[in-house]
Amino acid sequence: MAFDNDSPHALPTGEDGQCPNEARRTFLKQSSLLTAMALAPTAAIKAAELKLEEKVAAAFEQVKVTLDINGKKHKLSIEPRTTLLDLLREQLHLTGTKKGCDYGQCGACTVHVDGQRVNSCLTLAVMQDGKEITTIEGLANGDKLHPMQEAFIKHDGFQCGYCTPGQIMSAVACIKEGHADSDDEIREFMSGNICRCGAYPNIVNAIKEVKNGGQRV
Repeated sequence: MAFDNDSPHALPTGEDGQCPNEARRTFLKQSSLLTAMALAPTAAIKAAELKLEEKVAAAFEQVKVTLDINGKKHKLSIEPRTTLLDLLREQLHLTGTKKGCDYGQCGACTVHVDGQRVNSCLTLAVMQDGKEITTIEGLANGDKLHPMQEAFIKHDGFQCGYCTPGQIMSAVACIKEGHADSDDEIREFMSGNICRCGAYPNIVNAIKEVKNGGQRV
């Protein structure tokens, strides 16, 4: 390190002629510049991702559909990605249909579409345009319960009750499909509905009573 001049009070300088404070400022400026350069690509990527998300959102514009749900027509605007389950619960507030696994494995979300039972969590709402949909709320006739609902109450076919709407919808379909002629057949064609409380024997008895009673389902 050298001195700027011959004065004993002169500040020491480095080989580049800068004093320590100036050298420190230069170092900080260079470090800040390097940091900004290092962060710039990340910011650019984030910006690109944001633009991509905007493009994706624009691609999923809402689609108009007409659904006949429990005998009432609904004209709706929905995103193509919306499942029938989410439409029923979130937009129409028909919360009797339950969201269990959301993977089509538990049957809690079972509804009828044109008389056929489906897992509404795996069914896109836009694909049901113009179809007749029946949920647990539409099974009864006003204040009069459906025969299957009465049988479930009589035989204690539920405990916590969470899976019950889906169980009842599948039980009605099981009889309509002609798959309730024996205990084993009922168990086989109700196997897509899981009851974590283990009320299976009572559920089978309820289905058998409705089937053997010849009541219209």
